Amino acid sequence: MNWLSKNVLPKIKALVTTENVKENLWVKCTSCSQMIFHRDFEEQFNTCTTCGNHMPLSPDRRIAMLLDGGRGEVIALEKSKDDPLQFRDKKRYMDRLKDTRSKTGVQDAIMVAAGTINGQNVVIAAFDFRFMGGSMGRAVGDGILRAADEALARKAALITVPSTGGARMQEGILSLMQLPRTIIAVNKMKTAGLPYIVLLAHPTTGGVTASFAMLGDIHIAEPGAIIGFAGRRVIEETVREKLPENFQTAEYLMEHGMVDMVTPRSKQHDVIGRILTMLMDHPAKAAE
Repeated sequence: MNWLSKNVLPKIKALVTTENVKENLWVKCTSCSQMIFHRDFEEQFNTCTTCGNHMPLSPDRRIAMLLDGGRGEVIALEKSKDDPLQFRDKKRYMDRLKDTRSKTGVQDAIMVAAGTINGQNVVIAAFDFRFMGGSMGRAVGDGILRAADEALARKAALITVPSTGGARMQEGILSLMQLPRTIIAVNKMKTAGLPYIVLLAHPTTGGVTASFAMLGDIHIAEPGAIIGFAGRRVIEETVREKLPENFQTAEYLMEHGMVDMVTPRSKQHDVIGRILTMLMDHPAKAAE
């Protein structure tokens, strides 16, 4: 019996354990706590099938969701010099970058790709919130500028999809310099007469909101997304007033004219496609 309990029973339990099944096959909604079958979750692009909660979506899957046929051309981005300020808080910035790159498998918090939506040429720059909260450092600023230049070269519309906590504090003033740099990228698009659309994902805050994220020709937000500059608690302590419960949500901003529409992921491809067809019906003038 000792041989059975020590050798046979553990092997049988390992075969029938449900821990891996629960972890791999089911996803728990962060809003309503409903358990969602992983295939349903993925087919709905990380949206809860019960309450409609929009959960984080990686840039590659978001780009595939938006582009015709789910296919596009990934635009290679030049690598920025890491940690020019030799920054250190509780740990070295270089170590944070290495750890995050190892966990996420990506170089930084942005991905750029080109393709078509409803047959219209587009370049998409999508943020990756997994990478240090989608914070904007020099690599992200370079990515936005590269996306704009690529859109100009292709006579395409530019779509940015921010999901970020704002500027990256570990890069200090160099991070803040990305605010005017990204505005330059937007101005290039406007000078050329090419559409610039912003798809605001949860959350979009800080320096990104204070720069290119609120300068679009059209602003589309995902349901429930938090969009703003400073956080709710900071604002309440500053103005010494209690803010509405839905303050800074996509729906609140649409009611107050800050965004044009709130669109779920299931409809974003079609909605953006119709907008692009209208905006690009006339040939864009050549960039100067």
